[in-house]
Amino acid sequence: MSDTAEVKSANMETQSALPPEETERLGTEIVAALKTVFDPEIPADIYELGLIYKVDLKDDRAVDVTMTLTTPNCPAAGELPTMVENAIASVPGVGVVNVNLVWDPAWTPDRMSDEARLVLNMW
Repeated sequence: MSDTAEVKSANMETQSALPPEETERLGTEIVAALKTVFDPEIPADIYELGLIYKVDLKDDRAVDVTMTLTTPNCPAAGELPTMVENAIASVPGVGVVNVNLVWDPAWTPDRMSDEARLVLNMW
């Protein structure tokens, strides 16, 4: 069994063998870690940009992340997945982190949070 969360907001659905308070703590800290990762060309973090499609917290504390980029031609494509992996791995109690980069569904600006829209002046 694993704790799968569609990460579009800070709400994480929880179904795990981990204690609920630990799952909540890890989920909150993982989201906070994701908010420290910025695309070098965009002044908004990848979480608020909507680049994180899914975070799967396993019972063994491994974390699988499914993410995308704003475009397949993104110059940061080689470094952003590693930045995500390192950020999540820095959360105390997290095990192995795997980041899967996908292009389907394609990212669109409607995935951005209001915070990202404000930062990017996209109102």
